[in-house]
Amino acid sequence: MSSAEKWTSEHLLSSADRAIHLEQRRAQLLPIVDDLRRLAREMDAEVKEMESIEGDLPGQAKLRAWHVAKPLFKAADDAEKAIGDLIAFNARFQKAYEELPQKREEKRRRKALAKSGQPQAIEQGPAGAAPVKAGDEFGDVFDGLRRGA
Repeated sequence: MSSAEKWTSEHLLSSADRAIHLEQRRAQLLPIVDDLRRLAREMDAEVKEMESIEGDLPGQAKLRAWHVAKPLFKAADDAEKAIGDLIAFNARFQKAYEELPQKREEKRRRKALAKSGQPQAIEQGPAGAAPVKAGDEFGDVFDGLRRGA
């Protein structure tokens, strides 16, 4: 996709395009986050060095400096959070629209095999899980015990 084109929802349907979109947005937002944090630190230091205004109560100048600089720090945090939100969107989209149909199909297949009466389907359980033999689930922990002793 060229830089002149705008991103549309159709572009985000492909996992490769979503990865490209995420990297482009990350490359755009990280310098902004860094610049906002630098600016916030500089502004915070600048207003803390300012003298108190006539009529200030003790500590009021410091409180005013914190109150003034806080939105800049919040702006940097929000821009950084946007990157995390884009990552969360990618993960949720993949889980909900790419992996879920496959999981449901696997579940339907296992259920159909179980209904047909094939014993391997019933004993198999979840995909990838090894069947547990009776008495083997605790290993040899209880081998030395005798009943009533």
